[in-house]
Amino acid sequence: MEWFLKCLKNYATFNGRARRKEYWMFTLFNLIITLVLMGIDIALQLGYLQIIYAVAVLLPSLAVSVRRLHDTNRSGWWLFIALIPFIGSIWLLVLMVIEGEHQENQYGPDPKAIENEIANATPAENA
Repeated sequence: MEWFLKCLKNYATFNGRARRKEYWMFTLFNLIITLVLMGIDIALQLGYLQIIYAVAVLLPSLAVSVRRLHDTNRSGWWLFIALIPFIGSIWLLVLMVIEGEHQENQYGPDPKAIENEIANATPAENA
């Protein structure tokens, strides 16, 4: 849930990089919430809760997708490859699954290295 909230806090941040874990955890929680809202919509015969939620998380979804592409040293414009029927969606999935670059690229430093440095810091260094 921490990763989902992190993406919501970076609501419209298209700069920087997002790890695979950040992207896929956001996607997982997004799917779970969508399915729960779909169930509520069906049970109560509403039909609009899922749509409201989808509109609310559209921008964070695009932002984390662009940051994920940045991690692989690709422009956010690569999202448009999904518009190519069938093959485009598969290629975008591959781009989202591959590991990001281990060094700094034009979009910023490696987010995995930054998290490892924070995790390995001694308590004296954090004070």
